[in-house]
Amino acid sequence: MTVIVLRLGHRIFRDQRITSHCALVSRAFGADGFIYSGEKDKGMEDSVKKVARQWGGKFKVKYTQKWKNIIREWKGRTVHLTVYGMPLESKTKELRSEKNLLIIVGGEKVPPEVYKSVDLNISVTNQPHSEIAALSMLLDRYFDGTEFRKTFPGAKLKAVPQERGKKVIRL
Repeated sequence: MTVIVLRLGHRIFRDQRITSHCALVSRAFGADGFIYSGEKDKGMEDSVKKVARQWGGKFKVKYTQKWKNIIREWKGRTVHLTVYGMPLESKTKELRSEKNLLIIVGGEKVPPEVYKSVDLNISVTNQPHSEIAALSMLLDRYFDGTEFRKTFPGAKLKAVPQERGKKVIRL
């Protein structure tokens, strides 16, 4: 099973936190990797890779200029998150049957060809909302909550759950 998130149209000045948060949510919620297009941002890549090294797992981050090729060559189901898509709850069962999933998250104006070329256009609500929230909901539904029990091999740090305060241990 492979789940990859493709973020379209990253703009360094405007989207640095949004794109890095999409990558971090992808990792934490069980995706195997993150590909982004738009402006190449080594700082964002390094930041996400550092988190993966410290907190574990085999999460990959990659830049592409040719996002169309990523969609066209994907072996599995392609899903675009959009306010204008079919409701997530009506497609959850169908999504869970897929072993290889490419989840496309828009940035600036998404080209019409994205809507036309993917297998599914999915919405988590038909109201304006955060792409990070949509991504986390889709991944949670896809993995059916198992991401909460996921372990991250090779972790050097681990958060210890507690009512108040922060506790991180070195492994």
